[in-house]
Amino acid sequence: MRDIPLLASGGRLPGPYDALPAEFTPGLLKSDYIACYIYCYENSQPGLATQMTTDTLSDLGVLFLGSRMKRLGDRLQTEAAAILQAIDLPIQPAQQPLLAVLDREGALTVGAIAQHLRMSQPTATRALQALHEQGLVEVSKEGRDQRHKRLSLSSAGRDLISRLQRDLWPRVETAAIELCGGRHHELMAAIAAVEAELDRRSLADRVLAPAVTLRDFDDDLAESFYRINAEWIQEMFALESNDIDLLSNPRERIIDKGGAILFAATRDLGVVGTCAIIKAQDGWYELTKMAVSKSARGRKIGEVLLQQTLQRARVMGAAGQLYLLTNTKCAAAIHLYEKFGFRHDTEVMRRFGARYERCDVAMRYAA
Repeated sequence: MRDIPLLASGGRLPGPYDALPAEFTPGLLKSDYIACYIYCYENSQPGLATQMTTDTLSDLGVLFLGSRMKRLGDRLQTEAAAILQAIDLPIQPAQQPLLAVLDREGALTVGAIAQHLRMSQPTATRALQALHEQGLVEVSKEGRDQRHKRLSLSSAGRDLISRLQRDLWPRVETAAIELCGGRHHELMAAIAAVEAELDRRSLADRVLAPAVTLRDFDDDLAESFYRINAEWIQEMFALESNDIDLLSNPRERIIDKGGAILFAATRDLGVVGTCAIIKAQDGWYELTKMAVSKSARGRKIGEVLLQQTLQRARVMGAAGQLYLLTNTKCAAAIHLYEKFGFRHDTEVMRRFGARYERCDVAMRYAA
């Protein structure tokens, strides 16, 4: 064990000097490395940091997931910056992914680079401008249209990428796997799952959307089934005989024949939405009579209702041959159906479209 110099104070902290990488020699020590030294010191004194204060973010758990991940990201970026400086690489940690995209994909527009990295275009523009000023990225133009500027690695950029790939990235990957205790695949899969869920439905939407209770059909809900659907249909169309038959006899026409009806209710408005699955012919099922009361629209209740109805269809074994019929006037509903996996289908239109005079759109669920 040797003393570790802490240059910011001029003092010395006892700690395992050998725990630092070979590049962190006394001749290269700068203020940027202080975090690394504190880390080594704390790890040489078990329990030292935890004896002083509790880790509030850790105690609060998933409630502050974003803050916890930002703290971890900031810590890793700080250490990455120190490593890059120690081995004299003229680049910042956040610039490396942009160079990696250009190395893998070739010349791209700013917008395409932003899409590859799932970052905002203004952020990508600022970062790429810095790389251009450093001489690591070249800009070419297609014709006179500035929107089609394409960026690619310069000769210096290609040299830098080669050095990163040869001298640094393999070692960083090894260290990251060690940090994860060998469970890096599970960690990356968990992160990808969270990102996919955010793409599907934002955190703000999940928090701000009203609490919705889902109920299965019982005879006391028959009147709500008729009222909510009739209200919605008659806003744009006329009730057809098939509508009246289904809405007037939900148990006989839907439930008793192997179908299901779900209802959505809120604390303030009561039952406000319905969605049904009807058992049709030859193993087909129809998703139908999805409607939300006018007083409850704009609360994403239809989205919650559709999601849960599709889950019920999977349980029923109906998802593989599930279709719906609608009209082009229902643009918002069609967009929602597409979002949840329904695709326009001419075969469904041919087989079932004649059930309603208003039907000019037929869709099938891509389970």
